[in-house]
Amino acid sequence: MSLTINYAARDSLTLLRRNLRRAQRYPAMTFSVVVMPVMMLALFNYAFGGALGAGIGGGSYIDYVTPGIVLMTATSGAVATAVAVCVDMTEGIVNRFRTMSISRSAFLAGHVIGSVIQTVIALVLVTGAAFAMGFRSSAGPVEWLAAAGLLLFVTLALTWISAGIGLVSKTPESASNTPLPMTFLPFLGSAIVPPDSMPTVLRWFAEYQPFTPIIETLRGLLMGTEIGAVSAWSSLGWCTALTLAGFFWSRSVFYRR
Repeated sequence: MSLTINYAARDSLTLLRRNLRRAQRYPAMTFSVVVMPVMMLALFNYAFGGALGAGIGGGSYIDYVTPGIVLMTATSGAVATAVAVCVDMTEGIVNRFRTMSISRSAFLAGHVIGSVIQTVIALVLVTGAAFAMGFRSSAGPVEWLAAAGLLLFVTLALTWISAGIGLVSKTPESASNTPLPMTFLPFLGSAIVPPDSMPTVLRWFAEYQPFTPIIETLRGLLMGTEIGAVSAWSSLGWCTALTLAGFFWSRSVFYRR
């Protein structure tokens, strides 16, 4: 049993190095994961911040919107994962791997871990951009650590789901388009404005969709606002459910192909 685990871990590290080197050679997708959230942050802060900030009950709008945009960075990384997996599936490299003495689980593990590492780098860069635009956090080391853990958890969940999307996509173009609704779903939560300001139907959707409790928990950790037990446990529950669903779905699809 231990030999099997070591064997799979060794192959996963090998494919992880492959995926990271490929990301270095083709940085456009990784670059876009950083650029789009930074552009959104600048747009909402400088263009719409004055109008939208009036409805958040005081405080700086950049402080309100930053947790939502940071979360959007994690969802943007999902697109890169789906495209990378689809490219490997459609270009035939996976068939080559299957003729070699490589653990079958290593292919997905290498992609997922590599994408998580790239997304974490993007999260750090976007957070740095937010500080440059005036974001200020009241969080201490424990709160920052908890926020980082939550972002890592949601990134892992979205990456597994995106790996499944890449496996079922027929072309890289469809793989890049399919995760887009998930990328912009935080906008229909509490990322930009409080759900209380929305129409009734949209407010109901915003309150019960997965990203709202995650955003509120992240905002509470970074800004010192009240989180509430419901939001905290809901965010962990959604992250756990999405991770397990993405993990088992992607593995099931991969082993059937």
